Amino acid sequence: MISVAVLGSEGRMGRTVCQAVSEAPDMELVARLDAGDEITPEHLNGADVAVDFTVPQASEGNVHACLDAGINVVVGTTGWTDEAIERVRAHADEAGQCVLIAPNFAMSAVLVMEFAKKAARYFDSVEVLEMHHPRKLDAPSGTAHATARGIAAARKHVHMAAMPDATQTDALGTRGGVVDGVPVHAIRLAGLNAHEEVLFGNPGEQLVLRTDCFDRVSFMPGVLHAVRAVLPRRGLILGLDQVLDLD
Repeated sequence: MISVAVLGSEGRMGRTVCQAVSEAPDMELVARLDAGDEITPEHLNGADVAVDFTVPQASEGNVHACLDAGINVVVGTTGWTDEAIERVRAHADEAGQCVLIAPNFAMSAVLVMEFAKKAARYFDSVEVLEMHHPRKLDAPSGTAHATARGIAAARKHVHMAAMPDATQTDALGTRGGVVDGVPVHAIRLAGLNAHEEVLFGNPGEQLVLRTDCFDRVSFMPGVLHAVRAVLPRRGLILGLDQVLDLD
């Protein structure tokens, strides 16, 4: 049995993770921690793995506390900076533990990110549109950010030119943000949950990749897979795709 602690256990995602862990035949939920609770070996109650679904301003500190306590960590909180990731990488290596940080645990979202990287080199233009509920704290979403970076890396690898765009003025920022040269647009709308479109264009044709997650249960198979995957590993892992056999 894998002993699991959930950080952010009273949040919407945290409650769903607690239920999924409790129902998994090979896991035991041994600790539920939320804002204000100490993250110590005593409070972690012998957990092998901690799952963090908290908020961006708390997540890094939670991860370091778990590493200090000697346990591996699966992180679903988004909003990570490159500097924070490198600090966690160094700490995980030093502690001999594993941290997996993923922008999304839904299989459809992971596959869209993978397919987007494969398609990127074949289209002149690409833009990313992410759509979420208005309670989401960060924009763009971690998934959209990771998608754009993967697309940019794939285009750079084959020395593609910058995307065509004649825009000279955009006082209101309506062309969206730019991640490594890839335009990213964020929508926050009541009634949505978590959705992403990646639009590719060539003269005379268009390809649209889309993922729709209508309920938080869609993330749970990926979360449970990540919990199982970190136990035999060490160091920092970025993305659920790194522990899936996608080749």
